[in-house]
Amino acid sequence: MGFNSIILPCVVIYTFRLAAIRKSQNHFYKSFLLKTILQTERLRLREFTADDAAFILKLVNTPEWIEFIGNRKIHTPGVAEEYIHKTLQKSYAENDFGLWCMELKDTEEAIGMCGLVKRENLEYPDIGFAILPEYTRKGYTFEAAKATLKYAKEELKLNTIVAITKSENKASIGLLHKLGMQYNQKLKISEDNTVLLFS
Repeated sequence: MGFNSIILPCVVIYTFRLAAIRKSQNHFYKSFLLKTILQTERLRLREFTADDAAFILKLVNTPEWIEFIGNRKIHTPGVAEEYIHKTLQKSYAENDFGLWCMELKDTEEAIGMCGLVKRENLEYPDIGFAILPEYTRKGYTFEAAKATLKYAKEELKLNTIVAITKSENKASIGLLHKLGMQYNQKLKISEDNTVLLFS
């Protein structure tokens, strides 16, 4: 009885410390393998990898994405992986920025994307964001976008960032105003796509 009363607490403490060490190691390896761009109080923004294909497949097929951003015709994990490689990762390599995965720091769950886009028909990079419907109205998009603008200015030395959105996207317009951006003009970016330009 005396033996058990002494050893058992030691085993519990050892197990707890081992679990804490393993959790710390997991965070270290994840930060090493997945390039973290920035962190906020609740979020981590990191580069997308091929392992995020299932998440991308889910995000780009939400009704909000299709209505306000467009149908990317991504309907299989393979096409999602191709989109990550040819669009998202290509931007990282060419511009040193792009659209990054927005994930919760506590659970490491991907919930959206936020970042910067360099378009041929815009003089300056624009900020873009999207989030799964179940995570709206919690302040996550504003938190990520605000940190992205700060990162763009302080780390990337980009003095001018713009934004484009459809006139019907009231939530996006409200968020841009909250970020301190103002409506500039209507802009025709393609034959059948006219958007509002904010700066």
